[in-house]
Amino acid sequence: MALLTRTTASAAVCLVISLLLVLLRKPAVLSLPAYLSPWNSCPTPNGREGLSQFYLQVPYAASWKSWWDPHGAHHNDQSWLSGRRGQGGGVISHDWNILYHLGGNGPWVEKVDGTVDGGIAVPHRCTVDQVHMLSRHAERYPTLKAAFRLQYLVNAIEEAKENNATFHDDLEFLNKWNYFLSDPPSQIEQLTSTGPFAGSLGAFSTGVKLRTRYSNLLSNWTPPSGKTNFWAGDSPRVIDTAKHFAAGFFGLKWNDTAQLHIIPETPDRGGDTLTPGKSCSAYLRDPEHSHMRGMTMMSRFRSTYLPSIQERLRAQDPTFAANLDEGAVFSMQELCGFETTVRGGSSWCGVFTRDEWRAFEYARDLVHYYRSGPGNRFGAVMGWVWLNATASLLAQGPGVAGPLFLSFVHDGDMVMLLAALDVFRDEEHLPVTHEDTERKWRTSQVTPMGGRIILERLSCEADALEDQRNGEMEVFVRLNINDGIVALPGCESGPGKSCPLDQFLNMVASRGKEVGSFAEMCSLSQDAPDRITFLHQ
Repeated sequence: MALLTRTTASAAVCLVISLLLVLLRKPAVLSLPAYLSPWNSCPTPNGREGLSQFYLQVPYAASWKSWWDPHGAHHNDQSWLSGRRGQGGGVISHDWNILYHLGGNGPWVEKVDGTVDGGIAVPHRCTVDQVHMLSRHAERYPTLKAAFRLQYLVNAIEEAKENNATFHDDLEFLNKWNYFLSDPPSQIEQLTSTGPFAGSLGAFSTGVKLRTRYSNLLSNWTPPSGKTNFWAGDSPRVIDTAKHFAAGFFGLKWNDTAQLHIIPETPDRGGDTLTPGKSCSAYLRDPEHSHMRGMTMMSRFRSTYLPSIQERLRAQDPTFAANLDEGAVFSMQELCGFETTVRGGSSWCGVFTRDEWRAFEYARDLVHYYRSGPGNRFGAVMGWVWLNATASLLAQGPGVAGPLFLSFVHDGDMVMLLAALDVFRDEEHLPVTHEDTERKWRTSQVTPMGGRIILERLSCEADALEDQRNGEMEVFVRLNINDGIVALPGCESGPGKSCPLDQFLNMVASRGKEVGSFAEMCSLSQDAPDRITFLHQ
């Protein structure tokens, strides 16, 4: 095992963090375990370009044996982790990572596709002076609706075992498998608390990571009230995520220096909300574009690929699989991500081929695209509520508004923001008859559990620009999605393809005219708030 030397001292903070936590997760890099991320996404004030290659070889995270789960089915057999069983779709290797094909139904991953070259390091002669984050809750157990779907399959498995059935081929692992929901009433919809991808661990790790990245914003600023405000939607998993994050970002005694504000997820909030999908009454009752539109479109598509999987499983295991419908097979794919967030991996991942996982990913993309994304006429106007409030704060700058605005919500709320930003624009709406392999809309890298969208305000010296302006400071905005910098369409002339602030503000205003009034589109009552008022320090 590589040991610390004097050459590692400059990055001691990140290394200590890594020894305690599984901080980052993305495809394999050098000799690191494939489920971990490189150190380049943990820049420090003294090492903005990332740490040396030496760190990439340090086994800072314990091996999988130390994550041994006495309640799992694979006590000594670790082959399930590398996907060597079944159809091979569960493998994590140099050319495939199952975590990048779960459609937001699995652990956090770093965005690597469609990002700006150079990583998340701040452009030369620029500093981040204001941060606005909208984050999904961390890794969780299934929701109540998902748990009901999964239970149908689990009941069939348990019934087969009671009848002394033996499972074969791709489903052979079921002979020893047990369900990861040991106490459903206390687990359903809550953060996971076991394994390397535990939601509690992920939220805390994110707090430490962002503390490392934005520590200067805390140390150089005194909140007017004496405490830094941050916000969470009124959902237990969202609130718990915010609290675990706060422990990592502010410290264990975060209540002394920060104030968490819980924003109700109720219809009466109107536009003064983090969750506009709960208060847009027209959206909730629209026969064509309600939140159910996504599930409808997904159901149409999944019928194009699930029947062939049914046939294969029936041929391998006719006794058990004979009566499995499409929904049960889709639940098998869902179990891959859900079990991974609890146990660190899942044999369900290996039941399917890579093409079948690509189809599952597309099915999940359709859910969000048509539920509250670009494929729903309400998506962009609901996302514009937070975007408009944030644009105002960016215009005021840190001297007036303050430097930190951290909010925690659900994946659907992030999808609305992406629709408002219009960053992943496809020329045509996504088809449901076949997979659009060239699409820009891919949720796996955008809204995984723990996913986050950050707008950073950059203050740059003039000689950081091509058209030097007599030493004046220029201000820009850049979009950071899961530690991948994404250029805003039509607004990338600044350092590192950032967007000049004035141009960004004009873009948001223009976008507001395009998407329409939230109050009018959502049929709010005359006395209902039409905008966010609580985002202030």
